[in-house]
Amino acid sequence: MFKFEELRVYQESLQLTNVIYEITSKWPKREMFGLVDQFRRAAVSVSLNIAEGSSRSQKDFGHFLNMAKGSCFECTAILTIAKHLGYIDKNEYESLYERCEKMVRMLSALKKALLVDR
Repeated sequence: MFKFEELRVYQESLQLTNVIYEITSKWPKREMFGLVDQFRRAAVSVSLNIAEGSSRSQKDFGHFLNMAKGSCFECTAILTIAKHLGYIDKNEYESLYERCEKMVRMLSALKKALLVDR
């Protein structure tokens, strides 16, 4: 097992991706190469940046964590668009939004811990 796989933030990012894939599978087919693709890539990017960044220096890892946070922000923007288009209801929106917020807090805490370890 690689060290990053033990990180709670990484495990949470995988769960977020699973939920996003599940929800977007119900969206209109016309969105497959639009919002669905973008949403899925943004969600996957969180996990990938954590994994790749963990193989780098602490400073570089911090940069990758920032990119992962950026992908979470992208997910929240897509959530808002999806809500306005009627692809998700208020409850789905709020649940996913809270997950994204939690991811950002966890990523920030990990970055802060990296800086403390220096």
